[in-house]
Amino acid sequence: MNTLTSANTIPGFIWAYRLRPGAAKPERLPDDTDRSALFSGDGFLWLHLNLVDARVPAFLEEAPELNEAARIALTTHETHATLTVDEQMLFGTLVDFQRDFAHNTHDIGWLHFAMTDRLLITSRLQPLRSLDRARVLIEKNAARFTNPVDIFELIVVEFQRSLISVVIEISEELNAIEDFVHGNTSRDERSKLPPIRRTIVRLHRHLRTVLSLMRHAAASDDEEMPLGFEDVAGRLTGRLEAVEHDVYALQERARLLHEEIDSKLASEINRHLYILSIMTAFLLPPTLVTGFFGMNTSTLPLSGGAGGTGYAVCFIIASMLLAWWLLKRVNIL
Repeated sequence: MNTLTSANTIPGFIWAYRLRPGAAKPERLPDDTDRSALFSGDGFLWLHLNLVDARVPAFLEEAPELNEAARIALTTHETHATLTVDEQMLFGTLVDFQRDFAHNTHDIGWLHFAMTDRLLITSRLQPLRSLDRARVLIEKNAARFTNPVDIFELIVVEFQRSLISVVIEISEELNAIEDFVHGNTSRDERSKLPPIRRTIVRLHRHLRTVLSLMRHAAASDDEEMPLGFEDVAGRLTGRLEAVEHDVYALQERARLLHEEIDSKLASEINRHLYILSIMTAFLLPPTLVTGFFGMNTSTLPLSGGAGGTGYAVCFIIASMLLAWWLLKRVNIL
């Protein structure tokens, strides 16, 4: 019985929704939905799969509306963004943030997708933040989503919103570092800044890539792209460009803060070298005096007898005063 049930379930199944025009709620399909009816029902389907299941590639062979390139895009493990328009299909890989069980993270995740006029299939390896938010919004108000491109737009919009929240979090971290850097504290913030800079650089790099891909996809022939994608691509490009400016500004701010920390560290090192130089200037004359009297004095302190110890002490004090006067005269002190 367990073997039969496993054979009838959809491999890697996470969720599946069928959305019909005018319906207030989407129909949530179980994982044992008949596969022959899965891709042939009315309305349109959003199927979300987990690539951990090795049977997913074989299952996708049953999807009648996908070509070989779209199936490869859904099952690839490559970690860079791609976006392809071909035969009124849109498929590729998008950037997202991974979601831990306890909290959201800044770790980059990858969402693979393939979309036609009646079908949207998404797949991933790790839980993703934007997908969960999109699913919640669809369950609350399914009527606003009339075709798969609307869900695609929602996913990218949720990624943009997640990106804005990450920018705000990083800004607060930079604020805290700036307070210590410009304050009267000796706390060293150099160890905190490099991980933040790496995160910003990665976000900016991936965001620029997605923006470039979105512009190229929007410039494709009208006969190649899915219905309504051109308008969606224009809106998404505007949204991503706005947040790209924020990420770039954050990158510049982190770079300037890094330079400020380096400048403060260099000033601290110079101050220490200055103090060491002053101490050397004060101690060098007494060293010469003690060396001279050590070679030419018949007795040493505490050794008994009479000698030139008193003269040596006087010369040491006089040499230190002379060194102090010379340093003041040349404006070193």
